[in-house]
Amino acid sequence: MKIANSTVVSMTYTLTENDENGSMIQEVNNDKPFVFLYGSGFLLPKFEEHIAGLEKGAEYSFPLKSNNAYGPTREDALMELDKKIFEIEGKIDESILFVGNDIPMQNNEGHTLMGKVLEISGDKVRMDFNHPLAGKDLFFKGEIVAVRKATPEEIEHGHVHDGEHEH
Repeated sequence: MKIANSTVVSMTYTLTENDENGSMIQEVNNDKPFVFLYGSGFLLPKFEEHIAGLEKGAEYSFPLKSNNAYGPTREDALMELDKKIFEIEGKIDESILFVGNDIPMQNNEGHTLMGKVLEISGDKVRMDFNHPLAGKDLFFKGEIVAVRKATPEEIEHGHVHDGEHEH
């Protein structure tokens, strides 16, 4: 079966920065392959384009420029926040608020965003809400482990069910 909309794909991959010899970002192997519903809109569109039509056993490798991956680093995602918003019962939790830490926060619409603490100075905290891979060119290499038709329930829910799934 070929990878197409409404198929469940299991795959391995290595993700490196820039090219095949770049620094390792992530590796997914046969012990726990990456499993997803193709065409559900959760993956990078250009990533899906590169694996469309592949079958079990197919190997692949391709680069993705940052504009086709997570986009450029955006200046408007760098923010200076009042340190008081990090207080819990009037105290700053130093085990959470420190330079380099990723902190889940909510925007005005209630969506959760991850922000990296860049700097703490006085009563201000400078944070970066860009995706961690924004501004990076990526390189994927791997193998298609399995392809199957998605169940009607998986298609309706927009994700793969693994037998342990509850709604």
